[in-house]
Order: sequence, then structure tokens, then C-alpha cells
Amino acid sequence: MKKQKLVVSIIGLLLCAFFSLQQPVYAFGPESAIIYSGIDVSGWQENIDYAAVKEAGIEIVYIKASQGSNFVDPYFERNYTEAKANNLKVGFYHYVTARTTEEAVVEANFFASVIGGKTPDARLAMDFESFGNLNREEINAIALTFLRTVESLTKKEMVVYSNTNDATNIFYGEVTTYPLWVAQYEVEQPTPNGNWDTWIGWQYTDEGRVNGIENHVDRDRFTQQILLTDTTTLPPVEKPTNPTSPSGTTSIIIQRGDTLSQIAKDYQTTVAELVRLNNIANPNLIYAGERLIVPQNTSINSNGSERIYIVKKGDTLSKIANQYHTSVVAIAQYNGIRNVNRIYIGQRIKIPTAVQEKDMSHTIYEVRRGDTLWSISRRYGVSIASIVRKNRIMNPNLIYIGERLRIG
Repeated sequence: MKKQKLVVSIIGLLLCAFFSLQQPVYAFGPESAIIYSGIDVSGWQENIDYAAVKEAGIEIVYIKASQGSNFVDPYFERNYTEAKANNLKVGFYHYVTARTTEEAVVEANFFASVIGGKTPDARLAMDFESFGNLNREEINAIALTFLRTVESLTKKEMVVYSNTNDATNIFYGEVTTYPLWVAQYEVEQPTPNGNWDTWIGWQYTDEGRVNGIENHVDRDRFTQQILLTDTTTLPPVEKPTNPTSPSGTTSIIIQRGDTLSQIAKDYQTTVAELVRLNNIANPNLIYAGERLIVPQNTSINSNGSERIYIVKKGDTLSKIANQYHTSVVAIAQYNGIRNVNRIYIGQRIKIPTAVQEKDMSHTIYEVRRGDTLWSISRRYGVSIASIVRKNRIMNPNLIYIGERLRIG
């Protein structure tokens, strides 16, 4: 009987050992059981009704502050002021575009200068997800430099924002000693990545809907560890000068659909020169949202049909329209600009030569409410086809109040 019991005990131990080997050797879950409902926002959400957001149960709002070394989100100030006014807990994040550790220091200083004087409730976040041609070692060196520099300047704790793939395959070493805010969608819970044992933030969808926000918004779950232990006001930091742009150049933000050949054409330079200025390994591989060094001209004759204007600090569409004797509506229509109050430093605005300046050989007519091309053509005794041709109108049934047309 004792032998039988011994055999049974041994078998039991072996079965326990076998099944324990089948379980994951590490778990991956929230840092703590207390979970806050959150969102993260930027200019893409435009005007947000934060009273409605608060009423919808949102507790924490992460706000995009800046990107690269010279871009401040156009809704940053409004998002911060309105979120605070409605007693929401606030955090800030910066989108990193640096390609060297020197650039990472500049970006960290820029981020700190943008948020200086503000009072965050949550950790400052690094969003580094577009790496270009950087290798793994370079990525981690840049990330660690940015994290440490921001910490040194602000005296606040940091968090790393990363999708699961990058958390698994890109980040390692000292970067992973910072807590993780992970992005992974359409799963019941984030999957293990092998570098972090827990998360303090989980972005679980980028197609969320929240009362008070018209567009889709990222939805998040945060643990209490996302909150700062020290919520004093951030110190002021002087905005850095950007040493990464050689003399005679400026920086722009690459837009979706851009190519180096088109940018080279817009800035009257060559692809080879852009490759040299930016140390680009593959000219066919550039990324929306990254910073690109280009020749510094604010007004460039691109070709016979249009001029390229480079937006400077303090510019508005109204100011640009007045400079070229055209209308805000005409420029917005020509460039596909949906929000006329939202343009960016370094943005390329195309201005057709048809509206660059008053043409003394033609009458300039400004479209008013109720006008059609037919009524305008009858008023001036010209054909619709003539107006369409002279103004390069794509759709004769679509003209806008305030648009300026050449007649005759």
C-alpha cells in the first residue's frame, strides 16, 4: 500500500511539473487593479467639448504637445485649458522624429519648452514609433537620450508609448526600465512582449467614440501608476535653437503622399541634395510626420501654373491670401485644406498663378452668395467655358463665396 501511495505521489508531482511547463513563464497585465478610463488627443480631433467628455466618464486625457524640434500641436493650448477647466487629469506626449542623439536632446528641450509652466497630472510620454533607416541600437540610444533629457529638464517621471511589435522587437535595455503605455487593438488584453512584465497604460482602440468628440479618438485604460507623484507646475525652459538645419535651410513636416521627387520640385532642388542634407539611405522611403531639411525659401516659383509658399510663424491663410490678392476659400480649395484655421509652420501652400496678383488685363470678380458661373458669364458677356479655362476650374458646378475669378 505504501508503495502504491509513493507511486501515486510521484506521478502527481510529475504531472504538476508537466502542466506548469505548459504555462507562460511570465505574465503581462496591468501594474495595479485600479483602472482609469482615458483618451489621447491631438489636433485631429479639433474642437472638443470637454464637459461632455467628462460626463461620458473619461478621467484622464493625454494631449499631444509637440513633434520634432519645431512643431506645436495647434490645439495644444486649448486642449490643456479646457481639460483642466473640466477637472480632467492631464498628461502630455511628444512625437519623436530625431535621427541622432544630438537631435534627441534638441527635441527634449523643445518638448520641455512647450509644456513649461503647465501643471500635468500624469507622466510625460515619449511617442517614438517612426524609425526610418535607424538600426535597433540607434533607436534605443535616441529613445534613452530623449527620456533622460526630459526627466532632467522637468523633474517629472516618464512613460514609454509603444505598440506591441516595437515593445517586443525594437526596445530593450535601459529603455525598458521605464514603464510602458502599450498600443494593441482588437484583443481582450495586451499580449506579452518579453521586455515589460506589466503595463500602466493600454491604448485599446484608435476608433473610439466619446461624447463631445466628433471624430474617432484613441481610447485608453490607465493604472494609478500613470499619475505623477509630484504634480507641481513644470519649470519654464527656453526654446532651443535648432542646430540640425544647416545655414540656408529650414525644416518641414512630411505629409502623407509626399515623395522626395515632388518635394525637390516644390523647393527647386534635387533629390540628391535632399538625400545629402538629410542623410537618407533610401530615397524611396520617407515617412509622414517626419522632419525634412529643405532649402530655405518662403516663396518659390514652382512652375508656370502655381507658386509654392512655405508657411512661417505667424502666418494665417487670410494673411497669405491678402499677400497674393486671392481669397482664403480659393487657397483652401486648391490645396484641399479642410480647416482654414489650421496650417502649420513649414507647410507647403500651392498658389495658382491665376490668383497670384491682380492682372491688369482682366477683370477680377469675387464670388458672392447666389452666384453661378452662368450668372457671372451673363453679367460680363463671356462664355462659361472662358471662365473655366482662365481660372482652371475643375468642376463648373462648384464655386465658392469669396473665390476670385478672372473674367474676360
